[in-house]
Amino acid sequence: MSTATVPSGRSRTGRRGATWAPDSHDFPTRRYDLVKEFVIALGVMTLLAVIAAIVFSSPDDPAITLQEWAKQAPNDVVATAAGELAGTTTSAGYGPPFNTNGDGQVLGPLSLQKLPGVTLPIDSAKDFVIDPLSTVTGDPTVAAAVKAWNGASADQQAKWANAYADALSKAPDGDPAKVASGDYGPVPDLAQAEVRLAASGALEGLLTSRTSFFGVDSTKALMLLADGSYLEDQARAQNLGGDQWGIMNETGNYPGQPWLWLYSFWYQVPPFSTSDNADIQVWAIMVLLSIGFICIPWIPGLRTLPKHLGVHKLIWRNYRR
Repeated sequence: MSTATVPSGRSRTGRRGATWAPDSHDFPTRRYDLVKEFVIALGVMTLLAVIAAIVFSSPDDPAITLQEWAKQAPNDVVATAAGELAGTTTSAGYGPPFNTNGDGQVLGPLSLQKLPGVTLPIDSAKDFVIDPLSTVTGDPTVAAAVKAWNGASADQQAKWANAYADALSKAPDGDPAKVASGDYGPVPDLAQAEVRLAASGALEGLLTSRTSFFGVDSTKALMLLADGSYLEDQARAQNLGGDQWGIMNETGNYPGQPWLWLYSFWYQVPPFSTSDNADIQVWAIMVLLSIGFICIPWIPGLRTLPKHLGVHKLIWRNYRR
């Protein structure tokens, strides 16, 4: 608590107990309890935070794993594995930095995604299916399927995988047990083995531990999961789709949508909401906005806006009296 002091010379008392002294540094002072103000502010903000958490709280579901995926939607895992082998998934045709199978995002005439090149090479069939299944021991069916796949030409592999993926899409409910007979080679065995490996929990470990000693890089596991439909179905059920406005607390090591609301906002409005190049377009918008924010002190009109709005007069109204 601070107490006003009176400099030497005649003094007079102003409003609210302020003490004035007529000298070269004439200014008002009054008693002020900083601790009391802090405690009151802390209490009010805590109460508001609790009320907001109760009224506007969002779900805090655990992260989706490949094991959960395999147990909840095994047919989707089979279809995704077939798609990885056929090279028809999003990951397989993404382009840089993972492969050269797509042009990626473009900004006008500039193909910016191609500039850095392939910095994280990923072969979806090999990295997501064949290599993990090559570690399986004690299952002669899996070993034979992997050997047959590796021994076939690229054209033959594509024929098998595309034929099985097409047959799965036509089967009732996408059930592998109801797929029509055909020449699918080892693809059905590989896809079913992928389900078993994921359900055991081993697939996630194989995909995350091969890129770093501590197994903290979830890039491949997330890409495989995103290639299926299960993750998107779960996201849309929580209003987390690209055209929805939901917020989820479970965000792993990165800040979630509450911190990136301005970035995610642009995805909800045209033309970005319908553009195939929305990622690079939104990135460009945010770069321009960031540069503009940094340059506010040098932009005529904007730099004097606080003066014209007069908000400072409202804040300092008691002092100006």
